[in-house]
Amino acid sequence: MNELCKIIKEVVVPNFLNIRTSIRTYDRDAICCGAPCWRWVYHALHSADKWFINPNVYDEPPFHKDGMDNPDNPTDIVLTDEQLLDYLGAVEKKTLDYLDNLTDAELYEKPEGCRYTRMELVLRQFRHISFHTGMLNGQTALATGQFPMWVSETGKYVDDGIFFGRYRKGRVDP
Repeated sequence: MNELCKIIKEVVVPNFLNIRTSIRTYDRDAICCGAPCWRWVYHALHSADKWFINPNVYDEPPFHKDGMDNPDNPTDIVLTDEQLLDYLGAVEKKTLDYLDNLTDAELYEKPEGCRYTRMELVLRQFRHISFHTGMLNGQTALATGQFPMWVSETGKYVDDGIFFGRYRKGRVDP
C-alpha cells in the first residue's frame, strides 16, 4: 500500500486550494519585493510545475519566456489571473496524477539526473507553495483587513466565501 503517497496527496490538495484562494483575493499589481504580485504567483506555480516531479525532465509552458519565473527579471509577458488559474489547474492535475502513480518506495529514490529524492522534491515544493501563499495572503490582509480562507484539511473545507474574517487588534472576527 502507498500510505505515504496517500498522505502527501491529502496534504498537497489543500496547498493548491490555498494558493487558488490567494489568486482570487490578491491585488495582482501590488508591488512586493520589487515585483507585481502576479509575478510571485507565476514564480510559485512554475516552481511547482518544474520541481515537484523532476526539474531535469521538464517542458516549459507555452507562454513561458526564459527567466520569466524569476520575479527580479523583467518580462514583456503579462499573464492574466485567468491564465494563472488555468496554469494552476494544469500543475495541480499533473501533480495529483504523478502522486496517484508513485509508490512509497520511489519516494526514497532520486529521479533521473536529479540530486534530490522524490520525497525531498515534494517537501521542497510544499514549503515553497506555502511560503508564497502566505506572502500573498499577508499582502491581501494588509491591503483589505481581511485574511483569505485557509484550508488545512481537504475533508473539512467548506467553500462559503473567500475571506475568513476581519483582523482587529490581533484577533480575527468572523
